[in-house]
Amino acid sequence: MVRLDATPPQSETSEPVYVETTELVSPEGVKFPPTNLYSDEPPLETDFHREQIDLLIRLLKYWWSDRNDFYISGNLTVYYNEQQLRKKDFRGPDIFVVMGAEKRDRRSWAIWEEGGKYPNVVIELLSSSTATVDRGKKKDLYQDVWRVPEYYWFHPETMEFAGFRLIGGIYVAIEPTESGRLPSEQLELELGIHDRKLRWFTAEGELIPLPEEAERQAADQARQQADQERQARERLENYLRSQGVDPDQIA
Repeated sequence: MVRLDATPPQSETSEPVYVETTELVSPEGVKFPPTNLYSDEPPLETDFHREQIDLLIRLLKYWWSDRNDFYISGNLTVYYNEQQLRKKDFRGPDIFVVMGAEKRDRRSWAIWEEGGKYPNVVIELLSSSTATVDRGKKKDLYQDVWRVPEYYWFHPETMEFAGFRLIGGIYVAIEPTESGRLPSEQLELELGIHDRKLRWFTAEGELIPLPEEAERQAADQARQQADQERQARERLENYLRSQGVDPDQIA
C-alpha cells in the first residue's frame, strides 16, 4: 500500500511537499510500520548548539573516513514504534552514533528499517529549556527503552559535562581520566572539553583534529623541520669556518 505523507514544512508560508511513503502489508494482513519517514525535529536553540553538533559530526566522519560501518547524525528523529508515531512523541538526540550501520545519508532513523539497531552512543546538549528533560525523561528513555550503552550530556555555555554507561540495565556515571576526559568503550575514543568545545580524543588522549587543523599542524611541522635543518646547517658552516675551512668550497 502506498500512502502520500507531507514532509515537515520549511517555513510558515511554505507548502507541504508530498512524497510516497510505503506501508507494507503481509499476505496475512499484518501491517508493518511506514517507510521513508522524514525527521521532525524543532530548530536548535543557539549558535553554540548548532556549531557543537556540526563539530562532533565532522570530526568523527573525518577520523573514520576509511570506515563504512558506522552512522553519526544530529538533531535527526529516531522513530522506534508505531505508538510513538501516533502520539507524535518523537525523540531526536542532539547527536547519536550507531555502530555496525551503513554510512549513508538518511531522512530519519527508523528502528524497523535498520535491523532493530538503536544508537550505541547518545550525546545531548543541555540548555535552560531542555536540561530537566535531558537529565530526566530522556535519560530514562535511553536507559529503559532504547538501552543505549553510553549516554553523555554537555552544556555549551556552562561547560557541565557528564557521561553514563549502561551496567546491569542501570546508568552508572563514567569515571573521568586524570585529564578529565570521559572514555567511550563503544567507540574506543574519549570525549573531553577543549577550548570550551566538546571534542573527540583518541584512546591515548590525543586531540582529534579537524581537516583544517590537521593541515595547519602538518604545515607547522614542516616549517619546524625546515628551521631545524637550517639551524643545523648554519652550525656546521660556522664550525667549518672556525677551522679555517670555507663551507662554500666543499662539494
